[in-house]
Amino acid sequence: MSSPSKRREMDLMKLMMSDHKVEMVNDGMHEFFVDFHGPKESLYQGGVWRIRVELPDAYPYKSPSIGFLNKIYHPNVDETSGSICLDVINQTWSPMFDLVNVFEVFLPQLLLYPNPSDPLNGEAAALMMRDKAAYEQRVKEYCERHAKQNSATAPPEDSSDVELSDDEYDSSDEAVVGKPDL
Repeated sequence: MSSPSKRREMDLMKLMMSDHKVEMVNDGMHEFFVDFHGPKESLYQGGVWRIRVELPDAYPYKSPSIGFLNKIYHPNVDETSGSICLDVINQTWSPMFDLVNVFEVFLPQLLLYPNPSDPLNGEAAALMMRDKAAYEQRVKEYCERHAKQNSATAPPEDSSDVELSDDEYDSSDEAVVGKPDL
């Protein structure tokens, strides 16, 4: 096994042993999802985001690709693609950093200290600079709507094999469709 492969395996194990839920895609160690909790004492506290992580073959010498899957309102996160604008990941990555740094330092710092002068979401940046109270309200609305633990993006905590009786089972389309995202 080559050195980058060993390092990838070690960093992934370290992340799995931390407080983050990690879900692998397929059998490889190149792509996975991480449930990321908004930092305490921030506008994002209580939110849970599903982050897609892709590790290049040259990891740790080349930075991981990181993106939010559920919507987040932030000047440095593209609302449509979920890609992030974070120098430490995009430009100044070093093999000294690992995946735990990404989820316990870099992403929390991004959410705690947005940079509206280098935006990926121009609307969020403009609102933050123009009307901070309205910006904070919008962030909280997005958290409530898109980043709750039991939102559609997070799998159910307990999926037991309990069968529903005919009275409890509703086969109408309304029950399946649910409420539209706003």
